[in-house]
Amino acid sequence: MASIPEEAVHLLEGRHLAHVGTVNADGSPQVTPVWVDHDGETILINTATGRVKEKNLSRDPRVSISIVDADNPYQPLTIKGRAVELTNEGADAHINQLSKRYIDEDPYPFRQPGEERILVRIKPEKASYGMG
Repeated sequence: MASIPEEAVHLLEGRHLAHVGTVNADGSPQVTPVWVDHDGETILINTATGRVKEKNLSRDPRVSISIVDADNPYQPLTIKGRAVELTNEGADAHINQLSKRYIDEDPYPFRQPGEERILVRIKPEKASYGMG
């Protein structure tokens, strides 16, 4: 991934929890823990229609992500970027893939009746790895 240091890509491919910060309508920060993934060019997260992340990113695409390796918490990956796409296409398959990776369950067991999943693609603009 071009903007992500190669030595940090494992944080996007393991079971590491990410904290995603978005901007509420009143300008205050909103942070949510999420499962995280990547496609080589963008960071991928998954949410559902109507959730705060989806509403915030639809209005203001700015996002900040922090991922800490539980085995080495002094080497965090931090990413600033923008949500460049929010789509239903591929979102159901993606949440099932994340569920298999993170909790070894497929399909995703926490789906609510009528829930519509959203795949969010985030273009990294700045990334840093480590405490420096």
